[in-house]
Amino acid sequence: MAKIIASQGDSIPSLAKEHGFFADTIWNHGENADLKALRKDRNVLAPGDEVYIPDKRLRDESRPTDAKHRFKRKGEPQRLKIKLLCSGRPRANEDYVLRFPDQIVQGKTDAEGKIEQRVPGDVHEALLLLRGGKEQYSIRIGELDPVDAVRGVQQRLSNLGFPCGSGAGEMDDETRDALKKFQAKNDLSVTGEADDATKGKLREFYP
Repeated sequence: MAKIIASQGDSIPSLAKEHGFFADTIWNHGENADLKALRKDRNVLAPGDEVYIPDKRLRDESRPTDAKHRFKRKGEPQRLKIKLLCSGRPRANEDYVLRFPDQIVQGKTDAEGKIEQRVPGDVHEALLLLRGGKEQYSIRIGELDPVDAVRGVQQRLSNLGFPCGSGAGEMDDETRDALKKFQAKNDLSVTGEADDATKGKLREFYP
């Protein structure tokens, strides 16, 4: 097979699911070494990234013909991880419901306000309900742009409670104001620019 061009919303897990591979097979392939070094996280791709998809290989299994045999397919190791905060404090031991296109999951956040749920690689959206449905949050899975892109900075700031208006990928006044507020809260130089120190701090929250 050859390299394909990633579109908005693509990730290594979603491309792997589409082409019938495990995500690790594509992410760790030698042809994707430069992409792996650039993006560092297989869940974060930018539109235009080139991803190599290898050819499938047949695997032979020798078994006797006079017996029954069971073959077990390995599961997908993809997990959705969310951390809920309120005024900087974890929303611990709180009931939640996660609605996926073909599944509903109920549970409680842990002591750090975290939710962790296994999901198929081709799932792109979920709905998170809190407080018996009084709070609802739409979650887009796999659509986080790299932090080196302006849109990636805007997405991370907005998710952390520093809204950037439309988040259209332009370094506008709203984005600079959001950067200043984020920098002040995290003891960074208040420049209103997405400098290396600010991007590094954003990566601590979102790779």
